[in-house]
Amino acid sequence: MTTETGPVLRSRTVTLLVLAAAVAALLLASAAPMATAVVGLILFGLLGVVLELRYLVGRFSGLLTRPFLHLLAVLVTGVAGCRLIAGVAPGSGRLAEIVLGCAVLGVAAYHGLAGRRRVVAWAALAPVAAASLAFPSYYFLVLTHLHLLAPLLFLWDWSRRITSPRGRLAFRAVQVLWAVVVPLALLAGAGRSGFSADPGIVRSVVGDGHSVLASLAPPGTSPAVAVRVLVVFAFAQSMGYVVWVALFPRVAPDASASFEARVPWATPARLWAAGFVAAAVLAVLFGVDFDRGRALYAAVASYATYLELAVLLLLVLGGVAAPRRSGTVIRLPTDRTYATAQARRHSA
Repeated sequence: MTTETGPVLRSRTVTLLVLAAAVAALLLASAAPMATAVVGLILFGLLGVVLELRYLVGRFSGLLTRPFLHLLAVLVTGVAGCRLIAGVAPGSGRLAEIVLGCAVLGVAAYHGLAGRRRVVAWAALAPVAAASLAFPSYYFLVLTHLHLLAPLLFLWDWSRRITSPRGRLAFRAVQVLWAVVVPLALLAGAGRSGFSADPGIVRSVVGDGHSVLASLAPPGTSPAVAVRVLVVFAFAQSMGYVVWVALFPRVAPDASASFEARVPWATPARLWAAGFVAAAVLAVLFGVDFDRGRALYAAVASYATYLELAVLLLLVLGGVAAPRRSGTVIRLPTDRTYATAQARRHSA
């Protein structure tokens, strides 16, 4: 089968675009962190979830076989139910989610690891589960911020296909800069001395914003530190949307094509349309009742959150094969994988 020669995007271009996006996101988050976090969630939250799921299922299709994926779906559906129940019975709902979340990781270790690596994963998971059940508030706090750090590891994994050592190093350096260095510098006191948590244009949605701050900062945190945590969250969340909504759909067409081959009806047009429609519905719900809207979003987002945790566990412990390197030039959707997926979809 022959394929057309598609447009190209060089790794240097991708690196510079990510750097520019990081600068813009930092400026927005520093100027209006509450508004940046809330507006970003409303506009891109569900779309980001949909596109992240597409990338994960496509990129790690060799790992996420149907029986394993179905089992994870059942477990995470239980997590989503727990998040909805938590609005009525927060204690039991949160504890049940922790149990199911640890079960997701335990099952992932059983499926994707073997021998000593599996034992290490289970041995590490046991004290984590015990500590999480003893201090559930910190479990959800860590989960919230760990979710924002996940794009760094997936970008690191993706960068293995850049064959130029210098290009790969530059790309990874930029990712570490925005995902690690900038957040740590902000928390350490860098930047403006008086960040503001004023809701601004989203006051009608979140009120005074205290509930948002309380969900992000550890208990007992001083107001000044809590505001800095909010700035970091708004910045990292914005960069997460850049990665899932803007970057991966363009530079990882093989993952999208692999997903389409498994789910032929989920065409790009339908996924994007579903994401935008869901965002519109969620915006209305947020406007009516922000807390209920956030609870519904959290239930839906649990599918992406726990699937990425399962994949990251295996990625870190060596249970996932490296992606195929395609050189410093990254070809867009006219590669052979995409053409094969299109042929299958049309023949079906």
